[in-house]
Amino acid sequence: MELDIQCEEMSPSRWAELLSTMKSCKSIRLDDCNLSSSNCEDLSSIINTNPSLTELKLNNNELGDAGIEYLCKGLLMPSCSLQKLWLQNCNLTSASCETLRSVLGAQPSLTELHIGDNKLGTAGVKVLCQGMMNPNCKLQKLQLEYCELTADIVEALNAALQSKPTLKELSLSNNTLGDTAVKQLCWGLVEASCNVELLHLENCGITSDSCREISAVLSNKSSLIDLSVGDNKIGDSGLALLCQGLMHPNCKIQKLWLWDCDLTSASCKDLSRLISTKETLTEISLIDNNLRDLGMEMLCQALKDPKSKLQELWIRECGLTTACCKALSSALSVNKHLKVLHMGENKLGDAGVELVCEGLLHPNCNIQSLWLGNCDLTAACCATLATVMATKQCLTELDLSYNSLEDEGIRKICEALRNPSCNMQQLILYDIFWSSEVDDELRALEESKPEVKIIS
Repeated sequence: MELDIQCEEMSPSRWAELLSTMKSCKSIRLDDCNLSSSNCEDLSSIINTNPSLTELKLNNNELGDAGIEYLCKGLLMPSCSLQKLWLQNCNLTSASCETLRSVLGAQPSLTELHIGDNKLGTAGVKVLCQGMMNPNCKLQKLQLEYCELTADIVEALNAALQSKPTLKELSLSNNTLGDTAVKQLCWGLVEASCNVELLHLENCGITSDSCREISAVLSNKSSLIDLSVGDNKIGDSGLALLCQGLMHPNCKIQKLWLWDCDLTSASCKDLSRLISTKETLTEISLIDNNLRDLGMEMLCQALKDPKSKLQELWIRECGLTTACCKALSSALSVNKHLKVLHMGENKLGDAGVELVCEGLLHPNCNIQSLWLGNCDLTAACCATLATVMATKQCLTELDLSYNSLEDEGIRKICEALRNPSCNMQQLILYDIFWSSEVDDELRALEESKPEVKIIS
């Protein structure tokens, strides 16, 4: 049994009602429910008395250090079987880390700890690392985003990594680490005892200076399949260094996020080689990089390579125009693997989307999710988009937000939704203006086709 409640104010009567339900729950989620430390005393009792409870999510509640003190009393009990604990943005400080260290050292069932968005600081996380080094600790996932960490944390993290081969996922995004600390971290990650599969270092002050060391991790650690270094100014020179590791035979990367990394079309030669030859790579995000049409055309050539197995391509806000759409259409007509294409916030225009639709309509194309928000579209391209919706049963999600489609365009989209062949499940239409009559049509459509979710 699962209890999943979000964004609900808890009255005493409602809380009492839920407590009786929690006694038999396997999973409890109470994000954004205005909980406080007093609620944690009750939750501690639930943790202690409900051995089937394996997952507890309490994100975005003002629990404070006192609340964690209560929770940990339950977590330390032998009857506790909790495996996953989420405490993001719960107003915790370094004081909570001492209590959590005891839990890590005493509770081998706990495999996931998500405590980002708390002011733990370097001193607090150093204490957590001591708990991780306890032989009883079997932690597999540790999320420490926005924890006010500095470069001084890396020595303690490396020591924990060496003692904990069970750790598979480490997220340190949005902490001020810098190149020197990231280099030091990479030296620890290369060690034989480390088996990290996911490494997130977004917005950590990384430049091209530490990309050689990250590249060494990629070429030495076949376990690493998910790497995110988005929102770091690595530039084309840093990307070239990363690609040396990414192209190494040992590297088995599956998911690569490089959003807002100061990349230009100059990087697309290396990226194209990666997409066309690294058959393990299934997802890449290049959002908010100035790739432009020339760069996109190079990527499209890679997508046409039979060895490319890419399933998700995120190229939002990349300076693209109508000029690259013919190449993209050609790639879509050849590539059978691509399922998700996010290309909003590019000036494709109606003419560009008409070209893209030619590729989408090809029998080889298997796109399931297409995002075209803020692409300078009007009603003029909606008839063709409607044809795609009615023809391609694989297409289940479409975003047309922030485009001037008006009544004429939305009516064409509605007509496609009514078609029995249309398999759309989610249509996103933020910030599009239409009349009350069209609004009535959309509401009627939702009633007649409850499987379609229209978000506006």
